[in-house]
Amino acid sequence: MGATVRDGGTHFRVWAPVAEAVHVALVDPTAAPPNAWRADATNMLARDASGFWSGFFAGVGHGWEYRYWTKGPSGEGYKRDPRAVELELENYPDCNCRIVKPRDYPWHDEDFVAPRFNDLIIYQFHIGVFYAERDGVDIRANRVSKFLDVVDRIEHLALLGVNAIQPLPVAEWQGETSRGYNNTDFFSPEMDYCVPPANLGAYLSRINAMLGAKGKPPLSIEELWDQRDQLKAMVDLCHLYGLAVIGDVVYNHAGGPLDPQSMRFFDRPWNHEWWDPDSYFVAGEGWAGGRIFDYATDEVRAFLIDNAIMYLDDFHFDGLRYDEVTVIAKNGGQRFCRDITSTLRYRRPAAVQIAEYWDWDRALPVQENGLGFDAAWNDGLRGAIRSVLGSAAQGASASLNLDPVRDALRLPPGYPAMWKAVVHLENHDIVDADRDDPSQIQLRIPALAGGTDRRNWYARSRSRVASTLLLTAPGIPMLFMGQEFMEDKPWHNNPARSDLLIYWDGLKTDPNMRDFLRFMQELGWLRRSHPALRSEGCNPFYVHNQDRVIAVQRWVEGMDRDVVVVASFNETTHYGYRLPCPVGGRWFEVFNSEAYDNMPAGGGYNTNAAGNPGGIVSDGPSFRDQPNSAMIDIPANGALVFARDRGDAIHRPI
Repeated sequence: MGATVRDGGTHFRVWAPVAEAVHVALVDPTAAPPNAWRADATNMLARDASGFWSGFFAGVGHGWEYRYWTKGPSGEGYKRDPRAVELELENYPDCNCRIVKPRDYPWHDEDFVAPRFNDLIIYQFHIGVFYAERDGVDIRANRVSKFLDVVDRIEHLALLGVNAIQPLPVAEWQGETSRGYNNTDFFSPEMDYCVPPANLGAYLSRINAMLGAKGKPPLSIEELWDQRDQLKAMVDLCHLYGLAVIGDVVYNHAGGPLDPQSMRFFDRPWNHEWWDPDSYFVAGEGWAGGRIFDYATDEVRAFLIDNAIMYLDDFHFDGLRYDEVTVIAKNGGQRFCRDITSTLRYRRPAAVQIAEYWDWDRALPVQENGLGFDAAWNDGLRGAIRSVLGSAAQGASASLNLDPVRDALRLPPGYPAMWKAVVHLENHDIVDADRDDPSQIQLRIPALAGGTDRRNWYARSRSRVASTLLLTAPGIPMLFMGQEFMEDKPWHNNPARSDLLIYWDGLKTDPNMRDFLRFMQELGWLRRSHPALRSEGCNPFYVHNQDRVIAVQRWVEGMDRDVVVVASFNETTHYGYRLPCPVGGRWFEVFNSEAYDNMPAGGGYNTNAAGNPGGIVSDGPSFRDQPNSAMIDIPANGALVFARDRGDAIHRPI
């Protein structure tokens, strides 16, 4: 399908079952206008019985541009190829498609092994506003950030302890700014994330320095000319620094809007009623301003499955997150879900498949004989912790209920295993400022925890406790961009909203943000060094709402490597607090959240933090239905992690 370069020319094949004629209008890059165009009747494709049009054109190759000219029941006009792998870097949507010969990008990631699903720690972000800096100056304002700008933050992410990134969708959409969920050209990288060849020099030296640091040969500038290769370079470097890449794909709908040259109107003209069905989409009102796919049609399912395969095969993605699977399932797409998940699992068993799915009473996407996904987003822990933070921000006298947090740490309904739940406190939807209804924008964690002052001790300490509960919880934890350094503003997809860009400069000027980043880094690596924190074993064995204390046991069956997490939202330190304990013996205190507050400028930890630096011995009498107990000190608004050992020695990629 699409434009395929072969010996001596290029073969074109496109599905247009309603069209009466399909031509290929070609642009010869070696000829000057008007001779550059070859759009006469000799470029007509031949139709087969299934509605596929195809033809071979000698002398046409890499770098040529093209559009289809289709004639339908009531009109004709130019159309972009629904399977175009690249688009012209200007004039979108009235732009040409580019013929790209699949050349061998010089991948360096042959030794990379993606994390096991239960070992994942995911970082979600939006490429267009994430990061861009030159000579120490933030240049994101009024400029869309690029795939290659992400390269400058790979070491930051690797140090953070996350082992997978999940950028918001990267396929082409209408307009320069978007969350990314209104894809129009599914096989083409978002052109605003790409760099014209003339501007690549500023990136090449940094890319090659990172390759050299890993003992890999450099790239030439020609190997980054194609837009696809720039995305590949980003993935390649992520792999070299220990980061898997999980794509975010939108198969519940296309567009919002869909222009006259898009797949929506491929076989017929613009002037038919917008609610009519067409080759790719069903009739009806659509979804999110776009059109819902016709999942009952084999060719449509093949289009979407081929798109998913492209990300795994061509771009070396390590998995996919599927947007709003609920919409697919409600619109006749349950078979499609099983088709795509089983196909990808057959081709790449190690590629994780994550569903965003909220309608649990209709179908179960992660259960056996369900829709076939490996994992699904879950909002139970998010809602419970956010509720506690909101109550705690009202002061020491406010009533606090930790029971929902306890319940959210148990196996969620509909999930056959704990690791199948993706848990988080923030995501791109709930802290998104680009909403018509401001009441739908939820506060970021420091703002929720601190009330009117988002940098005071209350905000800092409660944010640390909430983050500790997240990153020691069962499931697949996910962070949202800026969460690692106490970003307190909602985000916006438009770089013109510079007031809502995540505040990287704060790491240079605000010691509280630097301290919090170090806290998050060591918390991430704590999870990776203790198998119990990534296991199924979880017992929230103690809750005391009046004391505002919760304790959780984590373990691996057959291993004496248990971990106990103790979290307090009490504004007063508990000294000599009797804590019931499910396992007796000696425990090391391997983490203390309060040690990361007001850290010395020259390094080290806050040695004045209350805690148990010598560890504890659980040899006290039975207490609160547990066989043992221990006397411990719990810092105010603090979290402690006790372990039977000091954890595995983990090789860090930086």
